[in-house]
Amino acid sequence: MHVIIVGCGRVGSELAKLLSAESHDVVVVDKNPSAFDRLGGTFNGVTLTGNGFSLSLLKQAGIEKADAFCAVTNGDNTNLVSAQVAKKIFQVSKVIARVYDPHRAHIYKTLGLDIISGTILFAAMLRDKIIESRFSSYLIETKDLGVIEIEVKDSLAGKTVQDINMSGECMVVAIRRLHGVIMPELHTTLKARDILMAAVKVSSLEKVKEKFGI
Repeated sequence: MHVIIVGCGRVGSELAKLLSAESHDVVVVDKNPSAFDRLGGTFNGVTLTGNGFSLSLLKQAGIEKADAFCAVTNGDNTNLVSAQVAKKIFQVSKVIARVYDPHRAHIYKTLGLDIISGTILFAAMLRDKIIESRFSSYLIETKDLGVIEIEVKDSLAGKTVQDINMSGECMVVAIRRLHGVIMPELHTTLKARDILMAAVKVSSLEKVKEKFGI
């Protein structure tokens, strides 16, 4: 994939290094050339100094062939304008913008932009840890759903995923085992010491905890 990242702060630089290590073509744009120091010596992509909404700079970055565009600077206005330029003018199919203000996140989502609000995500994760230590929203950006970890004890060992799913309330989406993580089928048999990762409705949390003895 050809990916353009606007903003080489902590998030942008880590994202760039991850994608570059996976052999994607990565171009990082930042107004401050010293920001590129965060990329380290192993980054093999391209860096460009300038504004992420400059048409000429974006063309230089190869936006006309870009598969994805991410705006992750520390300024909401820059991210939103850059994202709109990428989506509306250059028609990049996958455009993601980071915003800090949760109210703006809601507004711009209605305009068709793919928005990630770190404020909402972090607040949701803190809330989850407060109400239940095993509960975490991970990257589910909503107050209605979360992911809970369930340890498979003797009472669950030998059952299948289909046996323990609760329709509309709790669904096992991954299983962490000693040798890695798997995405289970409905007929996957649970083993002792498995850790189930299940999507759960927040409103059903107490019911789920009671069922599995958490």
